Amino acid sequence: MTAWETLLDVLISLIPPAAVGVIFWIMMRSILRADKGERDVYAKIEAEERAKRANALGEQR
Repeated sequence: MTAWETLLDVLISLIPPAAVGVIFWIMMRSILRADKGERDVYAKIEAEERAKRANALGEQR
């Protein structure tokens, strides 16, 4: 076995763990982005509800 064959075997053996790492990274990135989007929407709804409540309390007085 030559040095090139050994190097090729090493590179081929590193492909599956690297692929799994990339897939994991993509999945985690999409989960975190979805969570951030959900938190942004929740904050917007919360602000609207607070504004409605403050407006309603202001009209009652």
